Amino acid sequence: MSARRSTSLRDSSAESERMEGTGSWDDALDWFKLEVQHPASRSVSHHANYKCLLEAERVLVEGRGVVLINTDEAGTLIVTNFRLIFLVSELRNCVCISGNDDVHAEQNTDYMFSLLLFKSEGTENIIVLGTIPLATIEKFSKMVVKNQSAPRHSEKTPSQRFLQVIGKDMRIIVFGFRPKTKQRRAIYEGLLQCTKPSRLWDLYAFSCGSFKFTNANPKVRLLNEYFRLLGKGFCRASMDMINNGSYTMSNELWRISSVNSNYLMCPSYPFALIVPKSISDDEVIQASNFRSKGRLPVVSWCHPETGAVLARSSQPLVGLMMNMRSNTDEKLVAELCSQLGDEKKGRRKLYIADARPRKNALANVAMGGGSESSSNYFQSEVVFFGIDNIHAMRESLSRLRDYLDAHGTTSSDGTLSLLRHGGWTWGRGNLSNMSASVSTLGDSGWLIHVQSVLAGSAWIAARVALESASVLVHCSDGWDRTSQLVALANLLLDPYYRTFTGFQALIEKDWLAFGHPFAERWGMPTVSGSSDRPPDLCRQSSVGSFPLPPMHQSLGSSAPPTPSSSHAQNQHSPIFLQWIDCVSQLLRMYPFAFEFSSAFLVDLLDCVLSCRFGNFFCDSEKEREQVGISEACGCLWAYLADLRSSEGRSHVHSNPFYSPLKHDGPLLPPAAALAPTLWPQFHLRWACPTEAQAGELEAQCRIMSIKFSKLQKAKEEAEKKAKETAIAMESLSAELRNEKQLSSSAMALAKRASKETAAIKRAIQSLGCKVHFASGGDTTADIETIPVKTSQKSMFSPSTRESVGIVRHEDKSDLSVSISVEADDVSNNPFGRVCDTLCPLRTRDGGCRWPDAGCAQLASQFIGVKADYEALDSLSIYEGYFKTVSTL
Repeated sequence: MSARRSTSLRDSSAESERMEGTGSWDDALDWFKLEVQHPASRSVSHHANYKCLLEAERVLVEGRGVVLINTDEAGTLIVTNFRLIFLVSELRNCVCISGNDDVHAEQNTDYMFSLLLFKSEGTENIIVLGTIPLATIEKFSKMVVKNQSAPRHSEKTPSQRFLQVIGKDMRIIVFGFRPKTKQRRAIYEGLLQCTKPSRLWDLYAFSCGSFKFTNANPKVRLLNEYFRLLGKGFCRASMDMINNGSYTMSNELWRISSVNSNYLMCPSYPFALIVPKSISDDEVIQASNFRSKGRLPVVSWCHPETGAVLARSSQPLVGLMMNMRSNTDEKLVAELCSQLGDEKKGRRKLYIADARPRKNALANVAMGGGSESSSNYFQSEVVFFGIDNIHAMRESLSRLRDYLDAHGTTSSDGTLSLLRHGGWTWGRGNLSNMSASVSTLGDSGWLIHVQSVLAGSAWIAARVALESASVLVHCSDGWDRTSQLVALANLLLDPYYRTFTGFQALIEKDWLAFGHPFAERWGMPTVSGSSDRPPDLCRQSSVGSFPLPPMHQSLGSSAPPTPSSSHAQNQHSPIFLQWIDCVSQLLRMYPFAFEFSSAFLVDLLDCVLSCRFGNFFCDSEKEREQVGISEACGCLWAYLADLRSSEGRSHVHSNPFYSPLKHDGPLLPPAAALAPTLWPQFHLRWACPTEAQAGELEAQCRIMSIKFSKLQKAKEEAEKKAKETAIAMESLSAELRNEKQLSSSAMALAKRASKETAAIKRAIQSLGCKVHFASGGDTTADIETIPVKTSQKSMFSPSTRESVGIVRHEDKSDLSVSISVEADDVSNNPFGRVCDTLCPLRTRDGGCRWPDAGCAQLASQFIGVKADYEALDSLSIYEGYFKTVSTL
């Protein structure tokens, strides 16, 4: 179901009319009028179970019949303990009517909103523009517009209620509510309760815990990065190494110091620091006293070949008269300029890069700060970059956000959206208005600030790469502009930092470990500002022992919490966002040099702003360890890696153009290439969604990459099947060879059996028997003897006849004996068994009456043959028989 505006929301030049309500918002909402059978109740008795909720996310407040002004959509607005969600459901059996001049329009409008109070049938669609994490909301406010009554209407028209939400991610959204429903008040109080929690553990990240996206201790990852910088990449850090202090490794020039392991020297520095090998820990502590917040000069990156280093610190405390000095600080800075190689005798040059404008550095003298004097530091040169402070960055981004909202296609206003209706209405068709609108973008100053950071970082990288010089970078406190310049210069110098793993190591080293105050800059609750902290949170918790955070108090019974002092607006600033913007500019200039894509940077920023994960909580490594962030909250890096694992190189986070061999050294962009542009994927994704899409070439390349990946998988599957088929064929061939061998053996056995059969046949026939071999394996032999003159008959018992066969004696002179021969298992001494049972010529004393014992030659051929020749005992042996045999 959709809605349309009939007239403009407000006049572009009447800013004050937003709150005055003189009619400029009169037709901001063309409320739906629906014909229904019965009106429904407006009260919400319970919260539905929405499928869009994340783990441990619960609904606190919901309002139905809310309209998102930016997109003219009506739906349900939900406040959870993590997000503000806007859902649109398809309504059925509803008839939409238009018009505003009918007397019964107001009653039909009431029916429509009554219907919207109930969860309609169909699919719930999340409107991304209207869905924003609570921590991403920068501010919100209520607005009322008084409608002018029509001349023929005697009754006063109710005022219209709006809720404006401004996000830290460049979006401005406005919701419209029906009068007299009290839904706007409920939503407003819910946002007031949840967007600015006074306690750190009231954030959603503590409710959902780590679960699937577990977080390893970041101190281990920091040590691994230190080992890599010192050329000890083969060593792997562990918690045991941290606990027993055995991580203090070194090379020829630099060493890892544990002087800050208890965070007493500098609470905002990491537990381990890289310092010159010739500087002792006592000297390190003395040097820290000369620097603001104790942030002494330490090494951030060292060149693996030339020995040049990139160091960071805070401003020196030179005093009001600018005459204060520190011998240990000067010695420490001098040791950053190590000896050059043999081919270039002498010490390398040192550049001291002050990120501030010169006048700001001088202004800090009144507070005891200031800048170095090149005369006090050996072979050094001081350079000022002129980058403005956090307040200028905050105001600049705010102007840019207002500009994009005013000139976008999904503006929160409507009439100020010069691209609202497309076509040639941009700039209202007037060339001068169009030019003025474009110049407003320059007035915001955001791109100028981005260019200043890019130029400063490129200058630092060039000094290190081209001159083999060392550079010490600082601003006032050394955790805002210093982090921007050092981290960006690291990205230009080291190709490792342009990969997924290296980019994570870079952020964890130069932003998290070195104490960029994320809580203050993003307006999150801090450890120091949290009240009634449970005792268990005051010390580092072990894995599995972190207590569950307290539940949110009831919205209806508790007063809104008082924000901590860290929520003061003057400390908010998009410093990290600006640095990510600079990275996107480098990605645009060098599309082959980065493993990750612009979409990865957008998702990274969204995760940081949402506070869904705990990696960027608090203001220092010390505070995160005190609260036990790594054990209590999920890990942002594990979440992003899990997203990529499903699709690999074809994932939207991977850069399809990445070619590590093309840019395997430092990136040194020329000055002419440092002209930044708007980052479409981030700056324009809410105001101009169509312009925020990736370029056509990148989209086509990604599609081809996906197709190639599919073909690669199909090829691997085909190769796997071919390999399996080859293995099966080889197995079948082996079986066939075995069958052939068995067949050959069987043929040999058959030939042998045939020979044995022939020999047996000849032997039996030599006894005067006729042998007939049956097909079933039984052998029947008819034995014929010479005529017998006596008439005496041999009698056999029935049992003998049954066991040995049938012997028939007739009155005839010929005697015929039937013998059954069958195969049997071979027993011990088969020859003796055959001779004992089969041969009628064997004597009782074991001798043989066969002439010359000729039957012994056939002994092996009788194995397995069983016969009963008891019938032969009744036969008379005549000498003529032997004569006959002998004559044969």
